[in-house]
Amino acid sequence: MKYLLLLVALVPLNVKAQGEKDEVRAGKEIAVVEIEGGKVRGYILDGTYIYKGLPYANAERFMPPQKVKAWTDTRFMGYYGATCPLDFAPIKARGNGASMFALQNDWGYPNEDCHTLNIWTQGINDNGKRPVMLWIHGGGYEYGSSHELPFYDGKNLSNKGDIVYVSVNHRLNILGFLDLSQYGEKYKYSPNLGLLDLVAALKWVKQNISQFGGDPDNITIFGQSGGGGKITALLNSPVAEGLFQKAVVQSGSYTQDYGDPEIAQMVSARVLKELNIDASHVDDIQKVSYDQLLQAGKRAFAGIREDAKNKGAGTPRLGWGPVKDNYFLPYFMFGPEVLQLCKDVSIMIGTTKTEFAAGASSKTGEDMIATLAFIREAYKEKADAYVGAIKSAYPNTVKASDYLDIDFMFRPGAIRDANKLVSGGHKQTYMYLFEWESPVNDGSLKSMHCMELPFVFNNILLGKEITGRVKEAYDLAETVSGAWINFARKGDPNATGLPHWPTYTSDKGATMIINKVSKVGYHHDKELLEIVASNQK
Repeated sequence: MKYLLLLVALVPLNVKAQGEKDEVRAGKEIAVVEIEGGKVRGYILDGTYIYKGLPYANAERFMPPQKVKAWTDTRFMGYYGATCPLDFAPIKARGNGASMFALQNDWGYPNEDCHTLNIWTQGINDNGKRPVMLWIHGGGYEYGSSHELPFYDGKNLSNKGDIVYVSVNHRLNILGFLDLSQYGEKYKYSPNLGLLDLVAALKWVKQNISQFGGDPDNITIFGQSGGGGKITALLNSPVAEGLFQKAVVQSGSYTQDYGDPEIAQMVSARVLKELNIDASHVDDIQKVSYDQLLQAGKRAFAGIREDAKNKGAGTPRLGWGPVKDNYFLPYFMFGPEVLQLCKDVSIMIGTTKTEFAAGASSKTGEDMIATLAFIREAYKEKADAYVGAIKSAYPNTVKASDYLDIDFMFRPGAIRDANKLVSGGHKQTYMYLFEWESPVNDGSLKSMHCMELPFVFNNILLGKEITGRVKEAYDLAETVSGAWINFARKGDPNATGLPHWPTYTSDKGATMIINKVSKVGYHHDKELLEIVASNQK
């Protein structure tokens, strides 16, 4: 009996301690904000105000986003909004592999009415003038959402830096990038609707973020993979000029220019053909189901590839994504006109060291003899120079897989874009390379694509499957999140735990190599990248 009394006595203490850490407050008069359109209320978690599923626009299919219609009741915004519909077939084909385990994707509930955003802030209605960080998710231009990965959660980042964190959903794939502009004025904006949605979100933030304690004149956009590509597109668009002051492109420098409008219109014509819709009745495309659209798009791509093959012509670049047009993306990527557009925007560009480690090293595993044979076959007379350049760039190279899994797609693209910026006179350009390797799954993940994200968001616990939740990960997350917060606050990522981080210049090539002990490299991998590039010609 005395043990039961002791247990009962202890329960209130445990509940109180847990409540102090994770208290949730929600109610009719709690976290109420009046924004353009009407009043909304969120909830408070451990002192952080949170709003999920806020509508920033409305849009009919293949039409540009419009302002949300006003409402009269106070709307409760406590749950994530719908995600853009997508093709689940490739996701199912991937199975339950190591990358799926590491990322713990949540695909949400799909609906074409997906124009929503989420906000985490430390204060509301207080004229706080906090820096605003707007996150644009990855997944190429076809997949993803604002909450797809668990470590996108903004509570820790907002709390640590006293910043207002915003994440956004928008149209993707065929819904966001089917170019119907050849079928009349009504569809003139259709080539880049997915990006116009992001502009609408930024305009909403400019208009409303002060009520959430944010500074509408200090907005940083940051995104990874496809999100980084979207950041690059916004930097290159006159339509987005002046809507943000800082930008971070994370593993998103993977294209040299945007889609050919002729090919884009070839695709749309083929889509209509697949749907048995005559050009004179193009509006009928509004009535078909998303799955019909999706399958028509797949058949259109396949048919165009087959036609090119039969003609003996080169296969055109096909896929859903930004299209070079006369409105949103009228210029060559980071051309002279673009450098004028973004001359006052502080920009940080970076990648991880081994973006696709698992796939690259699987060629020969950890068999050094087989690995060296593979290198000799691939690089011929340059094989010894390749091996030597790797050891020079990365002196800690030990395992056989270390010679094959270095990223040679995103890193060269990041350097290319940074060089274009600084050659045009851009002064606030920073470069990083995330090198920390995960211990999870026998260390096979290394510094894989997305590895830096739990560190940026200071969410090691929420990213435990990718980070292992080891102590050094928590320590490094304090440093990395601090660097991103400092960049958002003042356009300079220098932070406690890092050596001095100089701006990037073409002659010195300063790159912050982020690891448990970080260092600055000066063209540290230039020879290696040149060998790889010359071998690809």
